[in-house]
Amino acid sequence: MWYISRHSRKKVKKVRLRWVLKGIGRCFAVLGVTALGGVLCAFGAITVVCKGPSPSARDLLVTTMMETSAAKFIPRLYFSEAEIQNILQKNTVVEGEAQTEAPESFAPPETEMPKDTIEVFDVTGSTYMGKMMVVHDPSRVKVASIETFGPEVRGLRVEEFAKKYNAVAAVNGGAFQDTNGVGKGGQPLGLIIRDGKFLLGNASTRVSIIAFDQENRLLVGRMTGQEAMDRGVRDAVSFGPAFIINGEPLEVSGSGGGLNPRTVIGQRADGAVLLLVIDGRQAHSLGATYKDCIQVMMDYKAINAANLDGGSSTIMVYQGEVLNSCASMYGSRAIPTAIIVE
Repeated sequence: MWYISRHSRKKVKKVRLRWVLKGIGRCFAVLGVTALGGVLCAFGAITVVCKGPSPSARDLLVTTMMETSAAKFIPRLYFSEAEIQNILQKNTVVEGEAQTEAPESFAPPETEMPKDTIEVFDVTGSTYMGKMMVVHDPSRVKVASIETFGPEVRGLRVEEFAKKYNAVAAVNGGAFQDTNGVGKGGQPLGLIIRDGKFLLGNASTRVSIIAFDQENRLLVGRMTGQEAMDRGVRDAVSFGPAFIINGEPLEVSGSGGGLNPRTVIGQRADGAVLLLVIDGRQAHSLGATYKDCIQVMMDYKAINAANLDGGSSTIMVYQGEVLNSCASMYGSRAIPTAIIVE
């Protein structure tokens, strides 16, 4: 029978520990080299796109990156601010100053369906997947907001908005301050009107508006706060651009915003409200351009439609369940406003 002394056992343990630590170190070294190689390959590919022979590929990459909060620095490694702005201006929606001319009344419904019906459909394209919600009663669609605003105020997630307002459904809403993608989501931009009262903004500044009037008609386009109030707006947020005005799709130049997650609102002639979310920046769905969104809204017979906040804010909640896949690895973001369905 062999006898191993305590000293020998300690020596064996030390040897084993050294081998384990050495193995772990080698694993981390391999992972580090692999990660570095991946980063170098990625930047190599980006360099080829930015400085290569294809202006359309370059514009698509720049417009896509400039709509993100965290990746704006990448185009700035290759182009000046003036060059970036020139690319963005050549690849956008030509919005102009057109506004919705609201009809006196809605057209008869396309199908005989109970007024309180909500339908959800899958939408797909060559680069995207998403969800379309059809709310047949436009009076149920309203703006929700946090109670106080400020850069140090924490916003609410869309799921929290739905719970707070006891809403059946909700999507993210308007613009907000988000410096370097790490804002708290408590400082909205533009204007906010809720229940016919100004919560943010002023009467003289012209902004892109997404609003419902007292007759539950969707109004989109650029207008001042005073114009909004004169038109009897009950609820409104600021974002854009408008996509469809008075049945006419707006002209899109170039790559139109790049491939990104999108949230879009629209309305049919019969009054039904269309809420579209498109996943992006993920393996199953790269995202959609402005043209893609316009085409989907036209396919669903929108006569007015506009772009809401998108990117990592894009989320749709229905009956307490998140229906789409959020682009943020941390889940849905804190935001100051949402579009809810009561």
